Amino acid sequence: MTCVMGLDKMGRSSLTARVAKKSVISIALLSLLAGCVSADARAPRPVSKPATPVSRPAQLPTPTPGPRPAMPEPARPAVGRAPEGLENLIHDQWRLFPGKTGVAIMRIDGGNWVLGRRLNDLFPQQSVSKTWVAMTVLDLVDQGKLRLDQRVRIDRDDLAVFHQPIRDRVIANGGIEESVLSLLEQAIRASDNTANDSLLRTAGGPQAVRAFIARKNLGAIRFGPGERAMQSAIAGLEWRQEYSIGRRFYAARDQLPYATRKAALDRYLADPVDGATPEAIVRALGKLAKGEILSASSTRLMLDIMSRTTSGPNRLKAGVPTGWRFLHKTGTGQVLSPVSTGYNDIGIMTAPDGTRYAVAVMIGDTTASIPDRMAFMQFVSRTVATYHQR
Repeated sequence: MTCVMGLDKMGRSSLTARVAKKSVISIALLSLLAGCVSADARAPRPVSKPATPVSRPAQLPTPTPGPRPAMPEPARPAVGRAPEGLENLIHDQWRLFPGKTGVAIMRIDGGNWVLGRRLNDLFPQQSVSKTWVAMTVLDLVDQGKLRLDQRVRIDRDDLAVFHQPIRDRVIANGGIEESVLSLLEQAIRASDNTANDSLLRTAGGPQAVRAFIARKNLGAIRFGPGERAMQSAIAGLEWRQEYSIGRRFYAARDQLPYATRKAALDRYLADPVDGATPEAIVRALGKLAKGEILSASSTRLMLDIMSRTTSGPNRLKAGVPTGWRFLHKTGTGQVLSPVSTGYNDIGIMTAPDGTRYAVAVMIGDTTASIPDRMAFMQFVSRTVATYHQR
């Protein structure tokens, strides 16, 4: 999530006209690039209406099936330097997208260049932060302080909020035991908040994750107090364990005055307790990929679990061409209509020749529809593949 106070005012008709006029070249290029991904990788673009009437800026073009003109191969850059055309295209579409958005792209193998927009601004991570919890746990496994087969008890009082598929089993059985490995799978692959908080508790709490981030020199990456405390504060509530059951959290949040919720959201987004910069994220992913954070076995396990992530199939992943490999972790924040916050995806793209790219798109706040957010993310990953130096 990012600031509601920083909402884009591109909705004014005069500004929209000027932006549309200035973006003819970039949109034309985007239309060409749309043909570089197979039709089955494109997410459907359903018609969606904003919760309140909002003027919309120029939209990303809707992909359509059928043959497209071939994209000419871009000029190959000097080793160690990012392709100029790639940066220009990313910039052109980034400036048209409504709201505050950060983009970072890092070539991991051969050159290690980084490019993007708002590289050093803090963006709310939301469930992207589960990445650092998992790494902290695996680092403890590497040190012999935890075992992957170690059992963790989860009771009703350990349940969290929002997405937590594990909850039904906990309630039905009055409590369950899960292995550390199983919780890693559920926290990363399915983005289960209770599984993540259980790992966090087992690892030693938020301070253990913060210490890990500092010890591994991962840069400008913050870690919050855990899902229950953080999400309650974002909504303007104080956590009660009863909120973990059914839709009680939503009901309590809906009872708050709009002004109360907005003030709480503004406070969080102005200085996100779980904030991270796009550049720090891609550099951390690069270190992970090169085995500079965890042992070889833990690195393989972490990357394998991320390769099987089920959340966000129509975000960055849908723009990755056939023949490439992709692994990632998503994040999604709260909504205070007409603004959505913390809509994120980070991952590693691997070309057929083995070259890897770390990519992060952090949409802090936006009035864009979900299909348009997905289309922007797909544009980023598709453009990286198009400009890959073969």
